[in-house]
Amino acid sequence: MKYIAKNLEETQKIARDFVNGIKPKEKSATIVGLYGDLGAGKTSFTQGVALALNIDENVASPTFVIEKIYKLKKQNFEQLIHIDAYRLEKSEELLSLNWKEIVSNPTNIILIEWPERVADIMPDHIHINFSHISEEGREIEII
Repeated sequence: MKYIAKNLEETQKIARDFVNGIKPKEKSATIVGLYGDLGAGKTSFTQGVALALNIDENVASPTFVIEKIYKLKKQNFEQLIHIDAYRLEKSEELLSLNWKEIVSNPTNIILIEWPERVADIMPDHIHINFSHISEEGREIEII
């Protein structure tokens, strides 16, 4: 499904509608790969997901810490895990952050920016592509 977002509020509404429409899997985490160039809207979308999940903390891209975990209350999921793989040189670096454990936990929803950098260890996941279509907005495609 393709959407056009002209501003931050529209991006966050698309994110809210997305998160409200998904349920935890039975045997593994719900994993969402966020694909797109720098500044395409991946972090803005994640902020919208966090708002929909009632996270009060400021959500910023975890570029330097790689992973940020947010505990959830009274939600379908127990944790939102936000990962930014941009700075990773190889997939083994993500494995050192307990990747196998977090992807096997069905109470986790994981949003990972730059998943193509760790493609060899990415399990089945929801693909969301972000692209600039003009100065007036961006396209968000959920596959």
